[in-house]
Amino acid sequence: MSKLALGDVSMDSSKMFLMDQARTIWGEAWEAARTIGENPELGYQEFLAVETLTNLLRQHGFRIEQPAAGLETAFIARFTGSKPGPRIAFLAEYDALPEIGHGCGHNLIGAASTGAAIALTKSLDLAGEIWVVGSPAEETNGGKVILVEAGIFKDVDAALMFHPGSQNVSSISSLALDAVEFVFLGRPAHAVAAPYYGVNALEALIDFFNRLKVLKKTFPAGVYINGIITEGGTSPNIIPERAVARFYLRAHERKVLNIVKKQVIRCAQNAAGLVSAKLEWRLFEHSYDEMRTNNTLAQVFEKNLRELGVDLISPPQTAMGSVDMGNISRLIPSIHPYLSLGKEVFIPHTREFAQACLSTPGKQLLLLAIQSLALTGWDILNNPQILKRAKQELKSR
Repeated sequence: MSKLALGDVSMDSSKMFLMDQARTIWGEAWEAARTIGENPELGYQEFLAVETLTNLLRQHGFRIEQPAAGLETAFIARFTGSKPGPRIAFLAEYDALPEIGHGCGHNLIGAASTGAAIALTKSLDLAGEIWVVGSPAEETNGGKVILVEAGIFKDVDAALMFHPGSQNVSSISSLALDAVEFVFLGRPAHAVAAPYYGVNALEALIDFFNRLKVLKKTFPAGVYINGIITEGGTSPNIIPERAVARFYLRAHERKVLNIVKKQVIRCAQNAAGLVSAKLEWRLFEHSYDEMRTNNTLAQVFEKNLRELGVDLISPPQTAMGSVDMGNISRLIPSIHPYLSLGKEVFIPHTREFAQACLSTPGKQLLLLAIQSLALTGWDILNNPQILKRAKQELKSR
């Protein structure tokens, strides 16, 4: 196969063709990203975003299934090649943050996965099948968790997506997360005339917070407990019969988080028992597992970044947050790299980040994301050894 030079590296003609196709689709993908970014929608309400992406995919020959897994704003777009091969999925996100908009760049994520998938379909003699999986509500309830539980990925060989950030990082890990709500139930009474008759649920809740201060000191590094009180009574003149708190519990590994959660629940039970209150608890959001980047695929992605002229690539990092892509990464080889949003440092979950994703740096980043994802997808589809090593790595972990 002929070689064509690209800077200090060489790239075969198939990949050069793919880069050209990525540049061709870039304009349409940017229009989709801009439309989604200028019309932010919260989780499970992303109807315009889904319509925008699926219309674009449909125009390029994809078959659309919507809804998916019972979620109105989830979809699966499929394109089958001319000969057998692996099945790879590009994950699209598109939900926004309340009052901020796309402060996490999901408008770019959805457009990049869509653009990369479309670019790949232009390859001659395409082997295998390309999916774009639209996953809603990443910021709140983890649509990917529901898709995993529905078995969407059981016959998928690899999953890819990117995330905008302040650095280029091909391999990331994240924190496992449980979202736990604790409800303390007491008995109301007049706060002055008959306080002895009441059972103070708020008192139990405050004691719970105090116990957690002590408990936190016993946990290893990498465990995080963050909580707020959402209900604490109705009037100062009434002994509170109900007090509620919500917590995010995080750890670097699911097995550690399971132990932490048990100890936190026991702590709440002891606090309730001290005042004879009752305790109820539940998970108020889906649980996220830690992201396990497949190093085999991450190395392929990094190689493609360098071929695209990106030399400033940071070493593997742990994101101080949680992503529902982690649940997919435990099932199939997956990557969730970060790519730099321009030269400035933008803080995620801010209006400034959302604005940057709609600016010239955001548009340039979209092209890089489309090209690097498409080239990595091409490698997976056309080099059986890559997928073999990636699956062996997953199995060994």
